[in-house]
Order: sequence, then structure tokens, then C-alpha cells
Amino acid sequence: MGNKGKIAFGLFLVILMGLSFYRLDYYITKPGGTYNVSDFLAIQNGDPDDEGSFYMTTVAMGQATPLTYAMAAVADYYDIVKLTDVRQEEEDDEEYNVRQLKYMTDSQFNATYVAFNRAGLDYQVTYKGLYVLNVLAEGAADGHLKPGDEIVEVDNERIDSLETFVTIITPKVKGDKINLVVKRDGKLIDETLEIKEIPGSEGRFGIGITYSESKSIKTDPKVTVKTEDIGGPSAGLMFTLELLNQLIDEDLTKGYEIAGTGEMLEDGTVGRIGGIEKKVVSADKEGVDIFFAPDDEITKEMLEYNPSITSNYEVAAQTAKAINSDIKVIPVKTIDDALNYLDQLQPKN
Repeated sequence: MGNKGKIAFGLFLVILMGLSFYRLDYYITKPGGTYNVSDFLAIQNGDPDDEGSFYMTTVAMGQATPLTYAMAAVADYYDIVKLTDVRQEEEDDEEYNVRQLKYMTDSQFNATYVAFNRAGLDYQVTYKGLYVLNVLAEGAADGHLKPGDEIVEVDNERIDSLETFVTIITPKVKGDKINLVVKRDGKLIDETLEIKEIPGSEGRFGIGITYSESKSIKTDPKVTVKTEDIGGPSAGLMFTLELLNQLIDEDLTKGYEIAGTGEMLEDGTVGRIGGIEKKVVSADKEGVDIFFAPDDEITKEMLEYNPSITSNYEVAAQTAKAINSDIKVIPVKTIDDALNYLDQLQPKN
């Protein structure tokens, strides 16, 4: 190869690397994996020996490069999403990951709570404090708190409910001090903050964080969960069904391969999630028989914001039809809708 050829080949490699690795301000979302829930959940002395299986479905997401952007522009069920439509205001990669893992932790809590409640078994809920999701730049907590911190005490009072925290912080005015005890990496640390105006709030004062309640649940038999690399709340429904399937003697699957999605709320409601069309595509590739989809209510406010919005169930059913799938898509508003359907389902074969 001559010098000109070597130079041309070198330029080609540089361009290819740029197309492959240069990060754009977009995410690419696409169908992810479909996973047997029993691989992630186990109950001590539970009953995992069933003929069928429950599956959770995922959406794969990664930051776009010029190459993946071009591929996503022409591929079915791939979407190009702005970073600002995925992340909250001022949220960086670490904070986004913390928020997604907290959503998964909450889905595990709710699934366990609902499953043991429906099974009529004992459980004990402990309020742990407030979980820090995001720290606003130049707010009172900037430089003091981190995403993933857990505020367990405020002004020498244990945080045993959200109301306790609100009652303490509401009377505070600009310049007041507030003393926190924070759990970080398993250790308790003391932090004293000075109340400031919340950045971007136009006259509101506080410590400048977004947070979520943190609770744990103790059960007998014990539940073991291993989902360290999976984020988001959408596996809640399938977690709940798998837990119930292991808690009771009956085989809820009736021999079917059953997938689905939906956030599980504490009252048993199945909440709306994103990317359901990609999850149907993923489940179809896995050869699933039945797919549970949230039959969420579309409110007037939602239609005003997005006139073309439809329920998760409608999107899932349309997707199954579009890809000529044999999956039977079942609408569910609550965990009881799913259980009633399974109760009436005739065993496979």
C-alpha cells in the first residue's frame, strides 16, 4: 500500500471512530431483553417449580453516536430522544442512574407489599427517611448532599414520615440553619445547611433537592432480589405476579409463557410506563404467549399536552398486530385484573 493509500485508510479509520464514538445530545431507545423474573426474585422455601414462567420486558437505551443515530432513523421500533426529554432539569448521568435505580427499588417494595397483602401473609414496613435524587446547583445542599444520600434525621427529630419533614422545614426562612443526619454508604454523617432560595423557584426557600420517600419491608418468608443493573419502575407488575406464584401452591402461569409491564402502586393499581411497543417486540421474539399491558386512563390534561396519546394497552395491541404476533395482549388496571384473568385461564395443552 502506497503512502496515499495509507493516508486514506488512516483518514477512514479516524472518520469511522468519530462516527462510532462521538456522543450526541440524544439517546437511542430500542427493544431490550425479555427476562425470566424467577432469575431475579426468590422467596425462602418458595414454590418455583411451575410449568410456565413470568417474564419482565425492558427497553435498551444508550447515548447516540452519529452511526447509531443514522441507524435509528431508519430502523423499526428505534427512537431518537433528546437528552432533555429523558433527564430532569440539571440532572447528570450519575443522578439519572440513581433515580432509575430508586424507581426499581420502589417497584420491588410495592411488589412485595402487594404480593404479601394479597397472599394474606405478615409483613412489616419501616420508614427509613428521604432519599436524595438530585441536588440543585447553587442550592443550600450543593456541596453537602449527594444523589443516593438518605436523610434520616432533621433538627434532632427522626424522619418517620414525609409529613414530619414538611412540618420541620416549612417554617424555615432564608438564612435559617437546618441540621441533618444523613446516611451515606452505610455511615451516618452530620450536615448543617443554611436555607437558601431554591434555584429557579422564584422566591421559594428550602435546601434545594428533589427526593423520594424511602421505605423497607420485612417479610416472613424472606424475599431475595437481585436487579442491580436494571433501572426503572416498569417491572413492578411482573415482580408481583412472580412473588405470588412462589408464595402460593397454585401454578398461576397455567403452563403459559407470560410477559408484561407496568408500575405497581401500593394500592394494587398498574401504572403507565414508556416504550411499551418495544417491549411487545422483545416479548414476541422470546415466543411469549400472553402479554399484560396497563389499561391506563387518558385524562383530559394528557390529551391537551399530547392530542395523539393513547393507552399502553392500545399501543401494545396495535404493535402486536403490526408485527403479526401471536401474543395475546391483555389489558389490566390492577393486579386483581391480572389475577382474575389467570384464574379463569384454562391450562395450556
